[in-house]
Amino acid sequence: MSSQEEILSDGRFSRVARDPRFWEMPEKERKIKIDKRFRGMFHDKKFKLRYTVDKRGRPVNYTSTENLRKFYALSESDSDLSESDSKELTVKKKKKKKAKGKGEADS
Repeated sequence: MSSQEEILSDGRFSRVARDPRFWEMPEKERKIKIDKRFRGMFHDKKFKLRYTVDKRGRPVNYTSTENLRKFYALSESDSDLSESDSKELTVKKKKKKKAKGKGEADS
């Protein structure tokens, strides 16, 4: 096996290092930016599927929301909104649980 340097020094493959088609994609451009209209797909239960087997039959344990987060990113202004929304949702859930607990105790 030849090392990477020997391959690039070979005249037949020297253009690979300079050709932008073979450059690695920057981290910032890898994910597609999603605006606030579609941020529900990260939180809504309708979009969440649990996988137990991958397409080749091997056992896995992940959800479709993890897949969405791998390929899509919220736009900068929307990511701030989504964090505040998620905090508000947790506060609302806690209030609902407390209200249910009090209602059951009164009965």
